[in-house]
Amino acid sequence: MSPQPLFDEVMHERTRLQLSGMLAAVVEAEFARLRESLGISDSALSKHLKALEHAGYVSLRRYRDGSRTFTVVAMTDAGRHAFCGHVAAIQRLAGVASMRPGRRPAPHSIDAVTPIAMTRRPR
Repeated sequence: MSPQPLFDEVMHERTRLQLSGMLAAVVEAEFARLRESLGISDSALSKHLKALEHAGYVSLRRYRDGSRTFTVVAMTDAGRHAFCGHVAAIQRLAGVASMRPGRRPAPHSIDAVTPIAMTRRPR
């Protein structure tokens, strides 16, 4: 079953979207590996992970190996669902906006386009 297109404001932020894409492809990932892949600082990654964790999209697990402490990040089912829905919403927008050379979009009113749902953070 394909996800319903659902624009997600929490996930849409550029770094969080990249992070979610990386996590969607794996079972879990180490904090240091994510930081290196994204090219951001520890504090920046922590901030983005905290936002995703607060939304219920990721879970963090800490463990010790000798004297070292590691943090492992995994995407939750809710996070995977939100990511897939967000990507579907972006794909839908891209499909509406794309124009191939030599083709003109079919005339229609904006009201004829199926609206894309959008989540809002509670205030």
